[in-house]
Amino acid sequence: MHDYRAPRWMLGHGAVGGHVQTIWPALFARRFEGPPPQFRRERWDTPDGDFVDVDFLDAAADAPWLVLFHGLEGSSASHYAQAFAHWARRHGWAFAVPHFRGCSGELNRAPRAYHSGDFEEVGWILERLRTRSAQPLVVVGVSLGGNALLRWAEEAEASAARIARCVCAVSSPIDLAAGGHAIGRGFNRQVYTRMFLATMRPKALRKLAQHPGLFDREKMLAARDLYAFDNVFTAPLHGFRDTEDYWLRASAKPHLHRIRIPALVLNARNDPFSPAASLPAAGEVGRRVTLWQPAHGGHVGFPAGRLRGHVLTLPEAVMIWVGAQG
Repeated sequence: MHDYRAPRWMLGHGAVGGHVQTIWPALFARRFEGPPPQFRRERWDTPDGDFVDVDFLDAAADAPWLVLFHGLEGSSASHYAQAFAHWARRHGWAFAVPHFRGCSGELNRAPRAYHSGDFEEVGWILERLRTRSAQPLVVVGVSLGGNALLRWAEEAEASAARIARCVCAVSSPIDLAAGGHAIGRGFNRQVYTRMFLATMRPKALRKLAQHPGLFDREKMLAARDLYAFDNVFTAPLHGFRDTEDYWLRASAKPHLHRIRIPALVLNARNDPFSPAASLPAAGEVGRRVTLWQPAHGGHVGFPAGRLRGHVLTLPEAVMIWVGAQG
């Protein structure tokens, strides 16, 4: 995947290719072979009186475990989650998709949601999953979930090895300021920002009805980009001063040298959400971190095959890397 190249029918010059390789795979590409994955759901009560829902594909009692943290407004129904589920089913691995709060189809209870640096939540979930596995977990995080996963590995440092064999971040905006500003401009603002706000704003307003006075309703209704949304909702609800404080403190990029377990950080250089100039260089990361930065792939795209295409190459490549870690 480090030298991935999009199929000829999905190539495009510059930003155009990044958009095509992002949008088409998410909407139209094949994400599994055979019947769709059938998940079994568990609801876990959290220490603060809330809940998270975790979807499972079960396997043999001694099977290795693959865990996937989804991206912003994602779920186990996301195209990448189903592609990794297909890989797990095909190879006999147990598979789990923990849903960030509010992303499983039901509004969570607490006056909080989730955010890009939610490493404490990630750690709590991984601790519980580790009790079910005979060996440390293989953990993949996609987009927002990948940044949060890397932040967990950074904070855990050497103790992460007790929980995870390795971590993999796919298309993760590890420089949140660069990504946040990029998604707020031009085509990105008209398409991706509108798409995210179409679900995030109604959830936030339902949260306000659940907890009156939580934030300013009129400011929320006026929010037209993620910067404004985070200023009204995400930052203050999760202990940050404002959007800039949140984006600075939650970004994984400045702390990649602290990771003490094998970590793969995969970012396409034409990803509309993460400008190529903001991606880390080899000298900015620790020795356990592998950087894959192919020219193509878009945001969680990496399509392959003939017209319509599929997204099965991504999990195959990631899990080949995992297998090489011993």
